[in-house]
Amino acid sequence: MDIRIGYGIDVHRLESGIPLFLGGISIPSDIGAVGHSDADVLLHAICDALLGSLNLRDIGYHFSDQDPAFKGIDSKKLLIDVMNMIADRGYHVVNIDATIVMERPKINPHIPEMQSVIARILQCDEDRVSIKATTHEKVDSFGESRAVKAYAVCLVNK
Repeated sequence: MDIRIGYGIDVHRLESGIPLFLGGISIPSDIGAVGHSDADVLLHAICDALLGSLNLRDIGYHFSDQDPAFKGIDSKKLLIDVMNMIADRGYHVVNIDATIVMERPKINPHIPEMQSVIARILQCDEDRVSIKATTHEKVDSFGESRAVKAYAVCLVNK
């Protein structure tokens, strides 16, 4: 048995008039995350956790923000590619535990749909994908709705 853990974090600035993508879905909002891709911080943190679990560097190493091929890309595609890297090495996802830090909009109503999308990509049951949401109690850039952050930890097994 070969069990490994990985940890990931991602942060993006928020601006008005930009779509908000989190956990592979579009969330109705007047603000969205700015990034080279679709700026889905949750999927990016999960990608980094998975890559880290197998010592495969980080998301920027594999999908450079300097590469025009990734401009505006749907982060589900990045997660699919990362999952293929994990599977190619004989591993599968045991579970994911993630937290989104965002003042607004409220994320909790969207969590079941995010879990479904992510579980499908990771080829695991939805109850293996834990997503939590919290605010920053109106403190700093996260609490002032100027930024969004996600943390993720994963367990993989061979």
